[in-house]
Amino acid sequence: QVRLVESGGGLVHPGGSLRLSCVFSGGTFYNKHIGWFRQAPGKEREFVAYIHAIGNNNAEYAGSVKDRFTISRDNAKNTVYLQLNNLRPEDTAMYYCAAATRGGLYFERAYDYWGQGTQVTVSS
Repeated sequence: QVRLVESGGGLVHPGGSLRLSCVFSGGTFYNKHIGWFRQAPGKEREFVAYIHAIGNNNAEYAGSVKDRFTISRDNAKNTVYLQLNNLRPEDTAMYYCAAATRGGLYFERAYDYWGQGTQVTVSS
């Protein structure tokens, strides 16, 4: 059974950094595209970033995080990371990773498997 487990969230001051991890287990990792989404209180869940499956590690980002966040994958560890730099209060949200095998990766409906989330809070 496929399982995704996020970690690395926490409380950080504006301008600070965090590295989120998403560990994949219970299935084949190499052919999975991995995405990160976030949901702030009272708001819809939104796309943050995705990275393609092994062999095509192209990545895309939401405009609000481009040049501040970086997604990467360590295939030996079945893990995808999301490096969050220059954090802002508006980045406060629950962050989720998800796995997909088909396209349309900007949209939640493309993803078959989801983690439980890790909370990021940016506050002074």
